[in-house]
Amino acid sequence: MNLFLDVLIVIGVSAVAITAMLVVRRRAPEGSFFNDGDRAAGVFGVLATGFAVLGGFVVFLAFDSYDAARSGAEDEALIVSQQVETAQFFPAPADRELTGQLVCYARSVVGVQWDRMENGTLGEDLNPWAGQMFRTLQTVEPRTPTEQSAYDTWMSQRQAREAARNDRVHGAVGVIPAPLWVVLIFTSGLIFVYMLFFADSGERAVVQAMLMGTVVSVVTSMLLLLGLLNNPFHDGIGGLRPVAMERALQVVQQEMQIAHADAVPPCDARGDAKPADR
Repeated sequence: MNLFLDVLIVIGVSAVAITAMLVVRRRAPEGSFFNDGDRAAGVFGVLATGFAVLGGFVVFLAFDSYDAARSGAEDEALIVSQQVETAQFFPAPADRELTGQLVCYARSVVGVQWDRMENGTLGEDLNPWAGQMFRTLQTVEPRTPTEQSAYDTWMSQRQAREAARNDRVHGAVGVIPAPLWVVLIFTSGLIFVYMLFFADSGERAVVQAMLMGTVVSVVTSMLLLLGLLNNPFHDGIGGLRPVAMERALQVVQQEMQIAHADAVPPCDARGDAKPADR
């Protein structure tokens, strides 16, 4: 979310709505177009309540997906750092290969994978380094009890990592279906049109502007909030960033130094395979 742009959108939409209200007010009868103001207010209450209930439900749905994506990204990062420790108990050369591939996995999440989530092109593609690690794991033949325990632990961690990744990726596709957006926008339009019938030539222009401006500002802000929660991966305020995996990369470097691991990641800083390894 770009806060400055969103503020401009709210101001712009409110300005257009207020202008429409003041134009209609010039030809409106004194007391508004409604003969029975109480009845009109009751109908507006039904419209506003319907929008509020539907909006609240959709906000809950979208926030649940947003929080799941955030938690998935944190869990995935934690498991990657744990797998680096597990990899040190594998026989050579699998220990070095898996360690380097885990670093590339993390770099890919921070770099290429995150960029693709932001622009909506990730789709169902897997992290390529997950496949590389699986192929390396197939070459491992655990013999000692320590290696067998590490192998079992790795498989459990792999399943947990994939589940966490699915939670993260799920948030990139959005959870609000098109019919809900149609209903929300349609209801917003109805509220705007209904507000125009409250135009009153006997009321001061500033009061009429406040009447329309506050309602439209709230409705517009609600729709912008839903858009943010439905697409959480971006650079703006409230957007999810790969902070957890960046922190995990720092932890991994420290773990490698402690374990005296001499693994060389077969990728560049963004997680792309080096030309010689393609």
